[in-house]
Amino acid sequence: MASIYRSTTGEELIRRWCLSRLDAWPVPQERTTVTARGVPTHLVLGGDGARTVVFVPGTNLNAAASLPLATALVAAGHRVLLVDVPGQPGLSSGERAPSRGRSAWYGAWLDEVLDSVPSGPVAVLGHSLGAAIALSAGSSRISRLVLVSPAGLTGLRLTPSVLAASAAWFLRPAPTHSARLLRTMLSPGRQPREDLVHWMTLVARHARSSGAPGLAVLPARSIPRTVLTGEHDVFLPPGRLEPAVRGILGTELGVVPGAGHLVVEERPEHLAEVLGGPTPGR
Repeated sequence: MASIYRSTTGEELIRRWCLSRLDAWPVPQERTTVTARGVPTHLVLGGDGARTVVFVPGTNLNAAASLPLATALVAAGHRVLLVDVPGQPGLSSGERAPSRGRSAWYGAWLDEVLDSVPSGPVAVLGHSLGAAIALSAGSSRISRLVLVSPAGLTGLRLTPSVLAASAAWFLRPAPTHSARLLRTMLSPGRQPREDLVHWMTLVARHARSSGAPGLAVLPARSIPRTVLTGEHDVFLPPGRLEPAVRGILGTELGVVPGAGHLVVEERPEHLAEVLGGPTPGR
């Protein structure tokens, strides 16, 4: 399988950025690398709460880029397992997942990851690509799914402004273009944090984005699900996502007021509160 990295130097720069952010995170943590579906997978375990929340990030994101969310989850009393998705920039394998059957491959990958974590049930929080992966997993360890702006249920809306911002970010990597792209994924008027702008600039310079995961492959096992999207989500607005959530998953879509596609970035405390609430259907 081909690597997402443009060079070994670029891969090393991305790894250094991730490690430096994790080193500076004040939460006590354990880091390990496990093998799942035959590829190295980096995990970060933080917090000591009774509930374990496994976070699977979206495209071009990872544990080190998601620390505001992780901090909010730990502060709410959760133990948090942050997973770097293989085939995405970070500390896991840079090899792309197979193009055919990608969702099923990722679902089986996540099942194997969960086999390696401490015993007991876990809640899985997935965002965008990560939500599609979570939807495709069927591990008996999963007690609940919280799916935020989930890919894998319907096609993304790609507006001219999003396409223009994406093209500028990809073709002319610079902080200004990274900030412009991030602003399209946030709620109107919201400015991206500087660290995330720096990260996205590194990604544009040194990595190649992977393709969409395709439709999620739902497991036979029924798992309680909570599905959310931002009021201003540019890719999966409520009106586009709601029919798919109701028709495919048989549940209602929750809308997070004042949030864009990056709900995990804008409303981490809200997600921590959702995970602390009752499990749907119970």
